[in-house]
Amino acid sequence: MGSINQYIELYNENHQAIARHSSAALNARREKALSLIDGKQLPHRGVEGFEKTSIEEMFAPDFGVNVNRMNIPVNVAASFKCDVPNMSTWMSYIVNDMFHVPANARNNMPSGVIVDSLNSPQSQNIVAQYYGTIANNADPAVALNTLLVQDGVLVYIPRGVKLEKPLQLVNIFSSPIDLMAMRRLLIVVEENAEAQLLICDHTQDSEHNYLSSQVIEVYMGKNARFDLYDIEESSKKTARYSRLFARQESGSNLLVNGMTLVCGNTRNSYDIDVVGDNCETMLAGMAIGSGNQHADNSSNVNHRAAHCRSSQLFKYVLDDQSTGAFEGSILVSPDAPYTEAYQSNRNMLASQQARMHTKPQLEIYNDEVKCSHGATTGQLDASALFYMRSRGISEKEARLMLMQAFMADVIETVRMEGLRDRLRHLVEKRFYGQQTLCADCGISCHDNK
Repeated sequence: MGSINQYIELYNENHQAIARHSSAALNARREKALSLIDGKQLPHRGVEGFEKTSIEEMFAPDFGVNVNRMNIPVNVAASFKCDVPNMSTWMSYIVNDMFHVPANARNNMPSGVIVDSLNSPQSQNIVAQYYGTIANNADPAVALNTLLVQDGVLVYIPRGVKLEKPLQLVNIFSSPIDLMAMRRLLIVVEENAEAQLLICDHTQDSEHNYLSSQVIEVYMGKNARFDLYDIEESSKKTARYSRLFARQESGSNLLVNGMTLVCGNTRNSYDIDVVGDNCETMLAGMAIGSGNQHADNSSNVNHRAAHCRSSQLFKYVLDDQSTGAFEGSILVSPDAPYTEAYQSNRNMLASQQARMHTKPQLEIYNDEVKCSHGATTGQLDASALFYMRSRGISEKEARLMLMQAFMADVIETVRMEGLRDRLRHLVEKRFYGQQTLCADCGISCHDNK
């Protein structure tokens, strides 16, 4: 029996409780989601040659699900402080799968901006209009999320509003039992609006197994501008399957940067539909692996309109027995002349046991384009190591310096200076193997190697 069946049974036994704790807009899509997954299975294999990427295996364990919305105590104020130095943000957070917003988070926020639960009264009109309209609902993992999700976050930026400081969403795992959290984000940036969002994933209790099933939908109106930065610092017992779907209208500018610093088994997927002309799209990401950790990213950028430009840059540094995977695709339709699309995946293996799989792809149906892709996987530069050691730098120090330098251009894609500086600091600490990455947060990330 596939793992998806246990969740169908869970829904059938608890559908009244699930509906009772959810808004009408969320409940309206459940029966369709159930029909889409009934008799289906999650993929048994992900990237060829890596069993850790199997979605079926990620969902197979018998995780607890907080159907009755029990309030699991987490003293956020005492144990959590995820500020970025020199950068002020409007902060909210999700504890497991329940949304919370501090009382002062909305202070000085422009009129009409909504950062709230998908179930809140002020969210309902926007949720009813956009929820489930951008994601690929036929995908079994998306349908399963739609079937079981009970809460989520709406970020709504009205037409012409330009947020002066970033939004921040902190995802926290903490539970006395193994737990699966269904997380859902709906982001609507209307015409001529601008916003930046920083998402931070943390695991407070590293003794339990967790699974995050996350679906993010992003709608960008004409000439909208939106940055999404996603930083994962979890634990070796945390699995994450995150799918992002975005739709770009004419003249919009989208930047997505996903950074896996500490994980157990992580799979991120980005699907971007560029449906308006003169759009800009930037996808970037990094993954740092050690121990038996696994991280993979897949991307699909679909160009469906003229005069658009996209760029993808993903880098991995893998040590010990860690594994990584990247599959990236660019599709240029017949209706997308004068497209410029570029993709690069570069990987560094810091041990003989580390493994990387990469598969870049181009699918072009128009002659008036400029497109390229490339992928390289290698070890540390022996000549650079020799040069640094000949000048008195120890081999360990030289290796660390080369790995830090390797990630520099991914960090440079970040358009917030304070966050760029913070990332340089976190990447340095990650390579130096310090036990607590996010010391300012009070979250213990020890025993992750």
